Amino acid sequence: MTEDSAAGSSAGTDDAPAETAADDSPTPAAATDGSWVSLFSGGKDSSWALYQALQSGLDVSRLVTVHPEGDSYMYHVPATRLASLAAESIGIPLVEVEPDDFEAEEAEESGAQGDAELRPLEAALRDLRDDLPGGLAGVTAGAVESEYQTSRIEEMADRLDAEVFAPLWQENPRELADAMLDAGFEITIIRVAAYGLDESWLGRTLDEETIEELEALNESHGVHLLGEGGEFETLVTDGPHMDRPIELDYETEWDGTRGTLRITDARLGE
Repeated sequence: MTEDSAAGSSAGTDDAPAETAADDSPTPAAATDGSWVSLFSGGKDSSWALYQALQSGLDVSRLVTVHPEGDSYMYHVPATRLASLAAESIGIPLVEVEPDDFEAEEAEESGAQGDAELRPLEAALRDLRDDLPGGLAGVTAGAVESEYQTSRIEEMADRLDAEVFAPLWQENPRELADAMLDAGFEITIIRVAAYGLDESWLGRTLDEETIEELEALNESHGVHLLGEGGEFETLVTDGPHMDRPIELDYETEWDGTRGTLRITDARLGE
């Protein structure tokens, strides 16, 4: 998945082999009996997939967040601990998965690394399947273009006899960005790691002006408009699916080429 999908931007993703994703996402009519689980990081892509699932009438009974230690090929890494605040605001119970260090920086083969990183999530979903009303109907995913990650989510869902709802998949990035803003999503940039994105981008709100600047950086430096290549990562602090906004206090950390927000306090506002 992308930067903010349940599986997020990751170490080594650029080196991953291209793989063909499976079938298109199901329409709401394709949803079978059972409950849906949203693969959720709190970033814009997984949040949009969740929002679209709810808008489509899918019965999303749980959010699932994986908390990687260190880098990851499969998962969004920064600020995943804030997913619990987002879940409280959304009003859907959160299941948190705590894997061991994936040691992604030492991985010798990207395919095997991705498969290994998926196992803790799959184990958690198997456990959930027995607890959810009617079993596990499917999972939502915030994939936009990453076949490396999407194909693995599809294969995992097949093993679980579940569907995948991926409403961002292969959609136009500008149209997706506009749709998020039109819906009322408030999106904060919490990490940057690309030439052309300096410390001033940390903490910025993804708005119309920001999108236009990102389009210019796409032309000049190849920066993906939605950060699909890990150029930047985000946190959704408010949206139509949330009852209360997330308020942040933070400091910026910058090493000269990349940086992140160090969250010093986070809470739900009124």
